[in-house]
Amino acid sequence: MPLPPSGPRSTLTSLAVIAAVCVGATGALAYTAGWLSPDRLTPTKLVDALAPPTGPVPGYRRNHAKGICFTGTFEANGQGSALSRARVFATGHHPALGRFNLGTPNPGAPDATVRVRGLGLQITADDGAVWRTAMINAPVFPVSTPEAFYALLRVPASKEPNAMAAFVAAHPGFAPFGAWAKSPDWTASYAQEPYNSLNAFRVTDASGAERAVRWSFRPEAQAERITPEDLAKRGPAYLEQEITDRVAAGPQRWTLVLTVAEPGDPTADPSRAWPEGRRSVEAGTLVVQRIEPEADGPCRDINFDPTILPDGIRVSDDPFPAARSAAYARSYDLRTAEEKDYPGRTAEARR
Repeated sequence: MPLPPSGPRSTLTSLAVIAAVCVGATGALAYTAGWLSPDRLTPTKLVDALAPPTGPVPGYRRNHAKGICFTGTFEANGQGSALSRARVFATGHHPALGRFNLGTPNPGAPDATVRVRGLGLQITADDGAVWRTAMINAPVFPVSTPEAFYALLRVPASKEPNAMAAFVAAHPGFAPFGAWAKSPDWTASYAQEPYNSLNAFRVTDASGAERAVRWSFRPEAQAERITPEDLAKRGPAYLEQEITDRVAAGPQRWTLVLTVAEPGDPTADPSRAWPEGRRSVEAGTLVVQRIEPEADGPCRDINFDPTILPDGIRVSDDPFPAARSAAYARSYDLRTAEEKDYPGRTAEARR
């Protein structure tokens, strides 16, 4: 094989290639950051829009900032393997850790002021594959696209007196979420909530067949219905103390239900529920066995990125998982850089 040419021309050619790579990398970075298209939604814009009027609270997640850790197991019953080859659905006990949380950027928000409750979850299968998911208790998402969500986040800062009414008029799909959010029918415990993926994902079985699914974790505990006014009387951080006491008295359980889409069901729009009667598979049980304060708990440094998926599960045409992944990464970078501002973090845990 002939040797490559050497000399001035070769040197110039090499420099040109290096320069082209650098320019391309810089261009990609500029595009990602939004420098070349200032109107494009970027992770930085989305995360900044989550901040309250007083600014973000250093050291905390930029959203769902109030939360508490747990550990436990996912007891797979094997039935999920009919839909996905992911080992997490194979019969057996798989380690789980997660975080109960409130949908607010304020870690000091009173429980009764936050309608959305969340569950961040990581399950590790016996082959080492990790499945992360971040779910909320709402039955649908408020909007259909990340751009609409950004517009919603900007409503409180608007100087227009009817900004929210104008937003709802421009986004009629908001109505189902709005009706749920205004309902006074809350529950008295994290343990009594269902948690829903809302986003659609694609699962692949052992034969290679693919299906679209959404999943939910449905509670074993009976719901104690309560108004936000009565919840407020129980204290501003009642939910964390209640779940701590409840799990200390005995493990809490949720059934994982995989719901399968039929042709025509919307997979790219989490604001639209699928019709009743869709095929569903109970794939196992999440067992929460221990609650730990977040400051030094196992969930503190977990980024519950919904695109971290094992073989056998992948994203669909829903645009939100990718947008959430990018925003979560931005939030993670910010809060880890502010670790010294996070109260209660021990010196040993910081090392």
